Amino acid sequence: MAGGSDVDGEASKAHGALVLVQIMGGGYLVLGKVALNGGVNKVVFCVFRDLIALSLLAPLAYIREKQVRPPITRKFLISFFFLGLTGVFGNHLLFLLGLGYTNPTYAAAMQPSVPVFTFIMATSMGTETMNLFRIEGQMKVAATVACASGAVLMAVFRGPAVVGYKESGLASHIELSSTRQSEEVGLFVARFMEFGLTQWQLGILCLLGNCMCFATYLTLQAPLLKKYPASLSVTALSYFFGALPMLVAALFLVGNSAEWTLTPSELVSVFYAGIVASALIYVLFTWSNKVLGPVMVSLYSPLQPLAAAFLSYIFLGIPIYLGSVLGGFLIISGLYLVTWASYKEKQAALGMTSISDPLIKQKSSLPEGPL
Repeated sequence: MAGGSDVDGEASKAHGALVLVQIMGGGYLVLGKVALNGGVNKVVFCVFRDLIALSLLAPLAYIREKQVRPPITRKFLISFFFLGLTGVFGNHLLFLLGLGYTNPTYAAAMQPSVPVFTFIMATSMGTETMNLFRIEGQMKVAATVACASGAVLMAVFRGPAVVGYKESGLASHIELSSTRQSEEVGLFVARFMEFGLTQWQLGILCLLGNCMCFATYLTLQAPLLKKYPASLSVTALSYFFGALPMLVAALFLVGNSAEWTLTPSELVSVFYAGIVASALIYVLFTWSNKVLGPVMVSLYSPLQPLAAAFLSYIFLGIPIYLGSVLGGFLIISGLYLVTWASYKEKQAALGMTSISDPLIKQKSSLPEGPL
């Protein structure tokens, strides 16, 4: 029974870590908006962010997991390469490109598709089990729909202001700057527009690709962690294989050397993105994925717009609208449903053990001695 208590304790810590992750991610959205509005190149921002994270993760993983890290085989290297390609390179770059070519509203509206894609991939690969004929499986589907609907509601419906009634000048500046940034068309966009795609359509495709990349990362990482349990090393190696193509892409896409120079405010945003939004968040993501599984981890993603709304109100003076409150209620309800369903599944799986426990206790209670 002590083992079950340890598992429940780890699960509780993982749930708390995922809430903290979304709060820190909301802080990155607020701080990152300000940096991007200053004109920093998106690819350069990603390169600095990933290199800072890698410089922290690599030595930490080497020192802490030196004794427990399994040997790296060719099969593991291929897995790390795909994790870096999807979870770091594709995830980071496509999100910033999509945000720049559309607007924050559409960027937020696409993120709820992460748990949906993860749910489909994980059940197809057998990483997650689901029985639609049982109440637990039905609750998982309902929870996924509730979380996704809540985040979409926050993105597309504003409603009247519930907290705060006047946007600050900084908030207005951010919205205007975000719109202005989406008008910048580089070589990357021009080549795709030759196929008949508009800048807006390309932005939507980038955001869709961003969500699919992160869902793929979570789904592929879960079974790998069972064979390669050194979670810090998994994160560090993923960042290595993600930062490398990011640097190569920057060398080809960024032709002006002046774009590699950052202002003091941009440096603050880059260091926050590298230390908190990359290194710390990905370490917590990896560990939580090991404990809870990819579907549960992805279902916390819709919390990020809710956290960003509250942080924007505190630091930028942006009001909290009715849509954010209603959407937040749906998200929290969905998280409760899937947590309840997972708990019931574990209880059912431990049913045989629970039945045998009284017999074990009864045997141990008999007096010892010769018959």
